[in-house]
Amino acid sequence: MKNNRLLLIMGALISVALIVSIFVVYNYKNNQVNSASNEQPKSTETNKSTEQDSSTTEKTDTTPETTEKPEQQPDENGYLPNQTLPTEPTYIKGILLANKIYPLPSTFAPEENPEARQALNQMLEAAKQQGFDLVAFSGYRSFEYQTTLYNNYVNRDGQAAADRYSARPGYSEHQTGLAFDIGERGKEDVWLTEEFGETPAGQWLFAHAQEYGFILRFPQNKEEITGYMYESWHYRYVGKDVAKEIAKQSITLEEYLGVK
Repeated sequence: MKNNRLLLIMGALISVALIVSIFVVYNYKNNQVNSASNEQPKSTETNKSTEQDSSTTEKTDTTPETTEKPEQQPDENGYLPNQTLPTEPTYIKGILLANKIYPLPSTFAPEENPEARQALNQMLEAAKQQGFDLVAFSGYRSFEYQTTLYNNYVNRDGQAAADRYSARPGYSEHQTGLAFDIGERGKEDVWLTEEFGETPAGQWLFAHAQEYGFILRFPQNKEEITGYMYESWHYRYVGKDVAKEIAKQSITLEEYLGVK
């Protein structure tokens, strides 16, 4: 009887020992699997990050450089060959520009600018107080009128000569309504000549035009920049601040705007 009980107890102990062993082995293996599983996302995350970095680097390295197209060179008269007139006028730094490179639309017809006319009247009145009877004998010109005027000059002097002192249709500052040809009454013989700039009236105008927002548009020794010969009589309204800055630096409108 005692032997049977002893056998039962020993059998029970062995069974418990086996169960414990199985449980320990199972937990160990499960922990190993979990440990390996927990490390996998970190590895994947690192790989994704590496792939992203590699992709970014490749995009940066393979992006082609942007190169500017070479500018078309003006012809011997300063105009771009085969250029067509635009549909909109060009404004740079808020200033309307019209020259041999930046023409105006043929339909652009603003008439005379009221602000420019008011400034002009103030300037002419100031000149009169100094004894100079100045007059603006030419102001706004339509596209059609400039066409007639230019063609007449070409017929008289030839195109090469006309291009030095007269704008082709669509390229004239007079079409902006901001430009005026100025002379002194009683001295019409020097209108439209360089000699006007040497007269006391012309010298006063050159010295004080900036105070009223005007600049001498085509100064001496600047033909390569402006495209036109020296015109002591042609003044353009740009506003007081801009006019004073241009006069201070002794530059042209093209140089102030950073164009040619």
